[in-house]
Amino acid sequence: MSEIKRSNSKAIVSLIMGVLSLFIPFIGIILGILGLIFASKSKKEMKVTGESGDGLVTAGKVCSIVGIILNVLLILIFLVFFYFSVNTDITTY
Repeated sequence: MSEIKRSNSKAIVSLIMGVLSLFIPFIGIILGILGLIFASKSKKEMKVTGESGDGLVTAGKVCSIVGIILNVLLILIFLVFFYFSVNTDITTY
């Protein structure tokens, strides 16, 4: 009978942080960075302990990177919109 390996808890946290970074605007950058940190720590920990969770780590990294990129784009779009809405030269007589 084969033994079932436990998933690494940091790998699960990495995936959760990555998914949350996709859906929570502005704070998603911080969550994405935390997801990447947890992913790298869990990868090192899994080598030592022999736990499973490689797929969770990969999915967490991908979601975190995409979440960071989307949030940076969102902030840039917000800043451009704010700049053009403040600097309009519309005069009414």
